[in-house]
Amino acid sequence: MPIIDAHHHFYERPGWTYLLDEYLEDARTGHNITASVFMQALTRYRASGPESLRPVGEIEYVAGVTAALQGGKPQVAKGMIGYADLRRGAAVRDVLGAELHAGDGRFCGIRHLVTWDADQTLANPFSAPPRGLLLDPDYRAGVAQLAPLGLSYDAWLFFPQLPELFDMAKAFPDTPFIINHCGGVVRIACYANQRVEVFDAWSRSMRMLAGLPNVYVKLGGLGMRMNGFAFEKGERPPSSDELAHAWKPWMHTCIEAFGAERCMCESDFPVDKGCHPFRNGWNAFRKLTAQAGADEREALFQGTVSKVYCLM
Repeated sequence: MPIIDAHHHFYERPGWTYLLDEYLEDARTGHNITASVFMQALTRYRASGPESLRPVGEIEYVAGVTAALQGGKPQVAKGMIGYADLRRGAAVRDVLGAELHAGDGRFCGIRHLVTWDADQTLANPFSAPPRGLLLDPDYRAGVAQLAPLGLSYDAWLFFPQLPELFDMAKAFPDTPFIINHCGGVVRIACYANQRVEVFDAWSRSMRMLAGLPNVYVKLGGLGMRMNGFAFEKGERPPSSDELAHAWKPWMHTCIEAFGAERCMCESDFPVDKGCHPFRNGWNAFRKLTAQAGADEREALFQGTVSKVYCLM
C-alpha cells in the first residue's frame, strides 16, 4: 500500500542528529513510503541576516538536500512546512515570500509552536510561547497572510487549547488548519490522575473542531512521553499490536469525528523514535484501519495529505 508520511523532521541538535540519511534508513524498513512532508524543527537556520528571515535557512537546506529525490521514491519533503513568526502580523509576508521562493514549489505552510499550559513543567524550552497566543490580534493578522498565498497552518498545541484553535479556525475559513499529533494529548504532570477527564475534554473539543470543514487532523505523535502511555519505560519497544491497542480510542475518535477524508497518518519521526521503531508504527496504523474500506484507507495513508498540501 503506497504511503505518504504526513509529518517528520530533520534534527541537528546537541546529541541528537536525524537528517536525510537517517530518515531514509527508517523509511526503507519494509513499508512503501512514496513521499513525505517535512515539518519545521529549528534546523539549519541562517546564521546571519535579519532575525525574521533566519528560519528561511531551514527551507533552503531541506529543499537542497532532497532535490535529487523528487524524481524517485521516496520523494522526501515533497511538501515542506516552515516557521515564520506570525506575531509580526502583516509584516510576516516577506518571510513567507522568501520561504515560497526557497521551497522550489514544495513549500506548503507554517507551523508556529503554541504549546502552553499553566503547569510550567510542560513548557517547551525551544518555544515557550505566551498564554493565549491564538487569540492575539497581531498573531491573527499574521495568520491572515496564509490563505492569499495558498498556505496552510499546522497547529501544535496542548488539548486544553483546542477551543482557542476552534475560534481561530472559524475566523479564517479559507485557511486549512491541520491539528498535529491527535490534538495534543497530555496525561502526565498535573493531568496524570485525570485520565477520564482528559479524554472527555479532548474528545469534546475534537468533535467541535470537526464541525469546521477547513480543519484536518494528523493521526500519530502518540509516542511522546507527555501522552502518558509509558512505553519508554518498557524493557523493549512496544509491538504494533500494543501500539494499536493503546492508540485505538484516540485515533478511532478522530476518524469517527473528522472522517477519513480529513485524517492523515504521520510517523512524527524522529520524535516518536524514542518510543517505537518506524516499522512498528506504520504496522499499527494498518491494524487500526483494517476494517476500513479501500477508499478510506487510501485517504488515510496518502489521499488526505496529498489533497491538503497540494502534493502534485
